[in-house]
Amino acid sequence: MKVTYLDYSETNSFSPAIIRYLGSDPALDPFRSFSPDIEGFRKLLDVKKNNSNRSVLSLVLHEQYSQLPEPRSLVIENINLLSQQSTFTVTTGHQLNIFTGPLYFIYKIVSTINLARELKANFPEKNFVPVYWMATEDHDFAEINHTYIAGKKITWNRAAEGATGRLDTKNIEQALKEYTAPLGISEYAEDLKKIIVRAYSGNGNLTAASRELVNSLFGEYGLVILDADHPKLKQEFSAIIREDIMHQNSYKHISATNKKLEEMGFETQVNPREINFFYLKDNLRERIIFGDHTYHILNTEMRFTPDELEKEINQYPERFSPNVIMRPLYQEVVLPNIAYVGGGAEIIYWLQLKANFDFYGVDFPVLILRNSALFTPNNLESKLSRLNLEFKDLFKGAEEIKKEWVLNHSKHVLNLSNEWKELGDIFEKIKLRTSKIDPTLSASTEAVKARLHKALKSLESKLIKAEKRNFSDALSQIDSIKTKLFPRGGLQERTENFGLFYVKNGRQFIEALIKNFKPLNPRFTILEEEHS
Repeated sequence: MKVTYLDYSETNSFSPAIIRYLGSDPALDPFRSFSPDIEGFRKLLDVKKNNSNRSVLSLVLHEQYSQLPEPRSLVIENINLLSQQSTFTVTTGHQLNIFTGPLYFIYKIVSTINLARELKANFPEKNFVPVYWMATEDHDFAEINHTYIAGKKITWNRAAEGATGRLDTKNIEQALKEYTAPLGISEYAEDLKKIIVRAYSGNGNLTAASRELVNSLFGEYGLVILDADHPKLKQEFSAIIREDIMHQNSYKHISATNKKLEEMGFETQVNPREINFFYLKDNLRERIIFGDHTYHILNTEMRFTPDELEKEINQYPERFSPNVIMRPLYQEVVLPNIAYVGGGAEIIYWLQLKANFDFYGVDFPVLILRNSALFTPNNLESKLSRLNLEFKDLFKGAEEIKKEWVLNHSKHVLNLSNEWKELGDIFEKIKLRTSKIDPTLSASTEAVKARLHKALKSLESKLIKAEKRNFSDALSQIDSIKTKLFPRGGLQERTENFGLFYVKNGRQFIEALIKNFKPLNPRFTILEEEHS
């Protein structure tokens, strides 16, 4: 595939906050650990504490992978490496979207795999294991129960309560049929259908289905998949669970950080609660709240005195589920982790958490923005060239592109700026004359001028609109390109599923990403397919 890279700032698709982060804004230094580059990793590795319980982590992973019919040998090798003090993890996390959800899920994992490889190349005496942390405890089913393929929304319709990872997949057959139907009957389509159907029909719950699917796609690259909804892992976190619920430390530290970031012009992504844990059982994940000297489980009759809750944490730590505020801390306690790979909003909310990590004495990872990409059909660059457009032009709104195109290609002068300048001079003379007669008439003159300016702008728009009709073929091509590459008016990666790209390219789809994604050289990647 032909590859082109753009600066993120050229895409008009990323927040000013993440552009500042990528630009190493020194104002953000207090909110991160080390810079997102090789030198930053070198500094972190020099001071990294090995306080994760590697034996427990290895035990849990071997147990979870024993449930897979075909665990990859490289994955098992990586799990075994985790017992060594010289091995570290590079992690991304995501919800259990059905059929992997939007493309950026795939991009997060590839970025994580490539970062682990790049770190190994720079620090050969150490090992780096890519990890996908499954958000199995998340309970927002509406966020993960659908995906889009060929522009069609595929939805898994069912009632859902509690952690999504524990949901059984018994009634997903209709969604499976709707997803596989557009894939067609090619060799690659049949391959993907087999992978998808085996994952969702052959496993009892969404966690197991997601693990098998992701392992089928990325096991050969050594990706380790972790479900942290496990009693032994929660036990490693139980002291912080108890301390934070009882003393509300995360609320204090993150609230103070949020205030500082907002004063710097950053829009914070998450807001802490007094208690940042849910109470978790089958079909139940509800907030813990405190009032009248008692801990309440919201929307239930369950109540705990402080002593009773402390006993519950000690005996059943698996019943306490961290929210978005505390999940990153849990991750860094469980894993010997040095990097988190996330999207733009994730990077910003991690910056909100640094003070809380410092309070609990947990190392803060280097934050790496995942790679972003746009897959384009064959010969798109030549089509754009014929239209005198560049890739970066595509990231503007369709109407803006068309307006600029008409202005650049018309033989007529379609703006009335010169005429308005002449009229401005005339109005200055009128204003001077009227003010000599009655000073209050200056305001009236300005009002007439404003109305005329509005009328001229309207006439200018009509001139452009009229000229657009003369270029209808070219503008129709622009509309077609924009609609195809930017589904629902946004980045392709935020809506479209990977399915049709896999059907067209097979394993080469993932290989192209592996080859061209450069997580430590953050630029937007455009991949042009080699065949129609």
